[in-house]
Amino acid sequence: MELIFFKMPNSNAKSHRGHRGGQEAGRRELVSRSLQSAQHCLKNQDFGTAYAHYLLVLNLAPELKNDVRETFQFTLFKWAEELASLARIQDLFNCYEQALELFPNDEIICNSMGEHLFRMGFRDEAAGYFHKALKLNPDFADAKENFYRVANWLVERWHFIMLNDTNRNLIYQKAIEKVVRSGCRTVLDIGAGTGILSMFAKKAGAPCVYACELSKTMYELACDVVAANNMEGEIKLLHMKSLDIEIPKHIPERVSLVVTETVDAGLFGEGIVESLIHAWEHLLLQPKPKNQDIGTEDYGQVIPAGAIVFGMAVECKEIRRHHRVGIQEVACVHLAETVEFCSPTHASVNSEETIEPYTTEKLSRVPGGYMPLTEPFQAMTVDFNNLEELKSLATRKPCKISIPVTQGGMLDAIVVWFVLQLDDEHSLSTSPSEETCWEQAVYPVQGLPDYSVTPGNTVMMEVCCQDCYLRIQKISVLTSEYGMDIKRENTLASGNEAELCSALASLQTTSTPAGMGQECMLESTEIALLNNVPYHECFNAAIDKVLSSLIPMRESLSMDVDGHDKEMNFEESQNKNSYATHDPLYVLDVSEGFSILPIIAGKLGPVKAYSSVEKEQHQIALNIISEANHFPKETLEFWLSHLEDESVVLQRPKSDKLWSIIILDVIETSGLIQQEVMEKAAISRCLLHSGGKIFPQYVVMYGMLVESPSLVLESAVQGTEPTLGFNIAPFINQFKVPVRVCLDLATLPCVPLSKSAELLRLDLMNPYLNSSNRDVKVQVCKSGQVTAIPFWYHIHLDEDIYLDTSSDSSHWKQAAVVLDKPIQVQLGDEFVLNIQHYKSNVSITVKQ
Repeated sequence: MELIFFKMPNSNAKSHRGHRGGQEAGRRELVSRSLQSAQHCLKNQDFGTAYAHYLLVLNLAPELKNDVRETFQFTLFKWAEELASLARIQDLFNCYEQALELFPNDEIICNSMGEHLFRMGFRDEAAGYFHKALKLNPDFADAKENFYRVANWLVERWHFIMLNDTNRNLIYQKAIEKVVRSGCRTVLDIGAGTGILSMFAKKAGAPCVYACELSKTMYELACDVVAANNMEGEIKLLHMKSLDIEIPKHIPERVSLVVTETVDAGLFGEGIVESLIHAWEHLLLQPKPKNQDIGTEDYGQVIPAGAIVFGMAVECKEIRRHHRVGIQEVACVHLAETVEFCSPTHASVNSEETIEPYTTEKLSRVPGGYMPLTEPFQAMTVDFNNLEELKSLATRKPCKISIPVTQGGMLDAIVVWFVLQLDDEHSLSTSPSEETCWEQAVYPVQGLPDYSVTPGNTVMMEVCCQDCYLRIQKISVLTSEYGMDIKRENTLASGNEAELCSALASLQTTSTPAGMGQECMLESTEIALLNNVPYHECFNAAIDKVLSSLIPMRESLSMDVDGHDKEMNFEESQNKNSYATHDPLYVLDVSEGFSILPIIAGKLGPVKAYSSVEKEQHQIALNIISEANHFPKETLEFWLSHLEDESVVLQRPKSDKLWSIIILDVIETSGLIQQEVMEKAAISRCLLHSGGKIFPQYVVMYGMLVESPSLVLESAVQGTEPTLGFNIAPFINQFKVPVRVCLDLATLPCVPLSKSAELLRLDLMNPYLNSSNRDVKVQVCKSGQVTAIPFWYHIHLDEDIYLDTSSDSSHWKQAAVVLDKPIQVQLGDEFVLNIQHYKSNVSITVKQ
């Protein structure tokens, strides 16, 4: 039997070879037919079937990968777009997983997968694919731009600033060393970030150290950091929030020390109260009895031990223009008194949503500075080692505070900072007078009939901790004429009726009686834009020029454009002119956010103006303003309500009409060029009738060389010195981005080393004038080290009218490219910058 078994295959070898040959011919035939079918499906835009055919081809014939790679990519991307529009998310990701099995090292597919993940909110996962695409091709511009964008989400910029704050790191290290060496054996680091506090504890000699971090990116980064510092087996890292930690499931026993820095500029905004209540109830040993000199190993405690919150009333023009609309008329458009504009911090008082009730500023860098109107006052204290006090924070009645005004001015905000008491010996202050990594919490004052205060007045407020936020609310002013002896609001009840009435009459409160007006909440950048008078006047002049050129009889118009003839309304003025029956000119404003430009256009002639605002609140406000300016109802319309597909905003106004003016957003308020702006401009040019214009018509980018140690420290961790010898920089610096945004160049700590130079021109009307790659020579006018290149723009509405994004009235911020390494220059040197423009991404590199 064995002999037969071995002989049988040999006796039929020729037959098997013939069978294999037939299989190969069949495979080639199937591959050929599938390729033809795929191409036929592509012509008919049947991308799903085409994708299935290409998948079959590549599985049967891997040798064809290089030949069909580009066509396969195109098919995949088109099919993925269809699946996304149909909300078939799982099918979409299955397709990408299949594609990456076939092309595991294809940077274009990796980047595209990342883009889909980012759009769906999976930022951690998206970052992984962008990062992989960049590793495969470091010069891949799309992946670079995407990775930089997602890096800002995943690793917030304050991580770099805090890790570079040597004093902060040293004080935390000393406090942790002190308690560990006094007997604390088990440590839990809540919100570990890079793991630096855990490593302080381990280095101090803690036998058992645990750390939890919710962010997937930061957790993985901490794992790498801990391993690089040879503590991999000594610190147990948990990818979870502390509220989900269970004993003994995740850690074996209660710990004797919790270390954390889960505090923001408003102290409570990162959830420290909730996490510490949970820790005391479930994770920490019982607290040490007070006034007893006993060891610490059997008791629990927290670093930081507590905090003292301070506040101060200030005048600050910059805060004011971002949170209060300070004009009643702009570019001949009257802003109706019945519309009450407010910022989100004010709206948070009555909102059902949990909105952060403050904004943040580094007051030492606020343009125009600030002026204290009161002495600093103590607003609140909190003991993080007292469970009952932590529990009562959210339920206790608001504390009423009265502070005398010491300096006359405009009451613009209550500014808040705190002293973080790590223990009875070590503390950190976030005061605006301290040079630290911290910003301050700002509570803008809104809703008062008069914001002016004088010495002798009293600023009154309530302080509480609600929804885990520190709230400064019901801010009011008691004038100096009445009630000087009244220190607190609740003492009014004990006075006689006349005193009560007088005091109430002099009390200016932020509450508005119901029905007094239409509230319209705007983002702070939208309020700053509304306050930007030169912006609106420039648009008014530029729109007027275009409309004049399109209607020759325009000059004979006798309209109320200067605001003097209040009796003649818009309809009357049109009836008095010979072109009242002229077909309206179509104006489309697709700039982002709240904009009154359509109303400005409507004031200048027979115009049909379309606004692209989306929020119902904003539409109501624009309608009220239109009515206040005597507009016919048909003058202003909301463009999105006319669109079947809101993703295709740029379309003809009507099937037989074209636009006279299209207004685009070209520059983000952060200081960067808007994404896809050149693509939008290309579509817009096709939708303009003869003589029509895109606003802006072109943009010129300017920059200069500066030496700024601050920008360097805010952009990357500088070696091991600031982190006290721990190797953290190489890991977190993977997430550094070369461009810092939202800068105020006027107050940026820097030394200019050159004059400003034109770096780039982007022409939206004449794209053939644009250059995607150019060298710019910059003359050095002062010796020093070039560390950064700040840049800003002149936005040209036409040749004569432009907006400067670096001006004092600008609602735009500036941005800067930060060099990897400083470059030493001498007076008279010539510095060559290479400027590349790809899509909406501008890269600036130094040619040496």
